[in-house]
Amino acid sequence: MNTVTRAHLAETIYAQVGLSRNESADLLETVLERMSSALESGESVKISGFGTFSVRQKGRRIGRNPKTGEEVPILPRRVLVFRPSHVLKARVNGNAAVADDDE
Repeated sequence: MNTVTRAHLAETIYAQVGLSRNESADLLETVLERMSSALESGESVKISGFGTFSVRQKGRRIGRNPKTGEEVPILPRRVLVFRPSHVLKARVNGNAAVADDDE
């Protein structure tokens, strides 16, 4: 299975949009930086037809070391969550996508 990388995305932008390679890479970096900044500040990032990225706060809880069975406290933290849209789920599952701008 192949992995999509920044370089691959920038090359795709170059091939399909017609910007120079440098402009394509700069555009991609700008989009990714804007998304990162929004998530850092607690905003959600919604990409219609793809999904929504958001940050969720997880509280303190007790976990267990699987090797020793010893209880270990897990500190509160923020985690990144991705909810795919119905359109993306349908494409991944090979179904006909239903146009739905809610997700």
